[in-house]
Amino acid sequence: ELQTDGNRSGHLQNGELVFDPEVNEEVVRIIAAQLAEIGDQFDKEIKARVVNDLVQHFLNENLSGEEITQHMSAAVEGLARAIPSDMEQEKAMLVLAMVLTKKIANTMPSLLQRVFSTTVNYISQQLHNYIVRMVSA
Repeated sequence: ELQTDGNRSGHLQNGELVFDPEVNEEVVRIIAAQLAEIGDQFDKEIKARVVNDLVQHFLNENLSGEEITQHMSAAVEGLARAIPSDMEQEKAMLVLAMVLTKKIANTMPSLLQRVFSTTVNYISQQLHNYIVRMVSA
């Protein structure tokens, strides 16, 4: 699994750190650079209204994590429909989710933990297989 700090993913097994299967780190860096470049392009196209609407959902403590994930998913899917068709839909959705996370956290830093958790859940639910294919290709 990709880690936000660039380190390899691992977990504890019988009290010892076990790293997940080897991943070509150079490939991961290339993919990350490509996604960052796409993200910079998308960043300019996302309207403040979309971000502000999501901020309001994240601020609503009556919404469950699943409901917020659904709002995130709807926002990403709506934005993805406006993306040129020459880009893989999954790639666009992955980058849009990350860019929205950044924009929400920049707008309301106190939401960072909740928006990050929601984005991780969204990506895990909707885009996990795409990420596995992308990294293993």
